[in-house]
Amino acid sequence: MANVVPQMVTAQWLLGGESIYWTGDGWSENFAAGAVYVEKEAADAALEQVQSFVRDRVVVGPYLIEVELDGALPQPTSARERIRAAHNATFAIDHGSWTSRVADQGS
Repeated sequence: MANVVPQMVTAQWLLGGESIYWTGDGWSENFAAGAVYVEKEAADAALEQVQSFVRDRVVVGPYLIEVELDGALPQPTSARERIRAAHNATFAIDHGSWTSRVADQGS
């Protein structure tokens, strides 16, 4: 039985923090390279498959996202996933990290 909406697996790369996408045999920062699953069982199996990367501390927080197919290319359906796929931040990144600001307050 097919999903109503195709899905992909996404996660955060633990070392770099980037949003990454499961290609079916590895990870990519390129959203369009992500494997698209139209069968619920296949999407669930892919999500289960990537759990080994969580155990090995390569990625954190893998989950399924809904996508639309624009021709052969997937497109994110939610605002959150469009931001993640574009590798954009929702805050000004020129202010330093919060940890450095907290550390500065102690001096």
